[in-house]
Amino acid sequence: MTEPVASFSRTIGIDYSGAETANSSLKGLRVYIAMGNEAPAEVLPPPSPKKYWTRRGIAEWLVERLAEDIPTVVGIDHGFSFPLRYFEVYGLEPDWPGFLEDFQRHWPTDSDHTYVDFVRNGSVGNGATREGSSRWRRLTEERSPGAKSVFQFDVQGSVAKSTHAGIPWLRFIRQALGDRVHFWPFDGWEIPGGKSVVLEAYPKLWSSAFPAEDRTADQHDAYSIAAWLAQAGVDGSLMETLQPKLTASEAAVAQVEGWILGVLCEAPRKEKPPAKQSTGRAPRSDRKTTTPGYVNRNGQEVLRGTDIPGNDHNQVVYVMRCKACDNRYGANGSDIWQRRCPACEGGASGLGF
Repeated sequence: MTEPVASFSRTIGIDYSGAETANSSLKGLRVYIAMGNEAPAEVLPPPSPKKYWTRRGIAEWLVERLAEDIPTVVGIDHGFSFPLRYFEVYGLEPDWPGFLEDFQRHWPTDSDHTYVDFVRNGSVGNGATREGSSRWRRLTEERSPGAKSVFQFDVQGSVAKSTHAGIPWLRFIRQALGDRVHFWPFDGWEIPGGKSVVLEAYPKLWSSAFPAEDRTADQHDAYSIAAWLAQAGVDGSLMETLQPKLTASEAAVAQVEGWILGVLCEAPRKEKPPAKQSTGRAPRSDRKTTTPGYVNRNGQEVLRGTDIPGNDHNQVVYVMRCKACDNRYGANGSDIWQRRCPACEGGASGLGF
């Protein structure tokens, strides 16, 4: 059994950018570091003609820091993996290390002179055979208000470019350090004592808790990640946050899709619609909506029931199929009548089965 981690000696917060190339000096790349419960301080890049960090420079610097015998937690502001739907569409095993290899072969954004957009437009790599839909969202994004899909490019607040630019560097760090570093939660929800960890952070969850002072938005995001991790490590709340209360099926999905540290486990509650609506009404009890073969008004078909508990009161999960795109997902029996496909109709995320 692993020894639970109580705190880390050092915390690092990184605000990321997917602009330009891996060797470009980018104002949006910021790094802050804190020792123990000290206030985080900005880490500047090594002296060179380049004023700001590059993605390659940050990855190489992290390898050096994480090779030291100092238990460190690193929070990086970009997605670490893709929705389970991506794995299903491209026939990939639900295995994160395998995903890293496959992604880098198709999206070599760690190569010299390579923009993310170069892969998008087909001049480099083979991104056309590994594209995703902006409708596909990870479970952790469904649970995080404001979080955007890792495939939602060219909008305000997008993380798509930084994610597509950053994932190959996670592979680089993993290859360089092996099992010296724990990538959470892909290597497990529990972190062995004394080991450093790299995880996905979302500064919006914490930035309002710290005065911005004279920092730019990018600096404050990196500062907030490092400051919150340091504070949580000291007061003990980090241990609880590293063990989100997910169901067994949700935890299994998150170990493939990744999880944003600090995101609530429960889906945001939605108000129930009024009893009478012009768009339709709940089905009558004699319509047997849970019977295999039943198709609701949105073209969603019931394939079979399971004995897996749902997330609604006294419900179990039923396996559904979208007749338009053949996507299969789980749903509470009480939801079947109004379900829309999460893949092609923008419906709520499906349940595990």
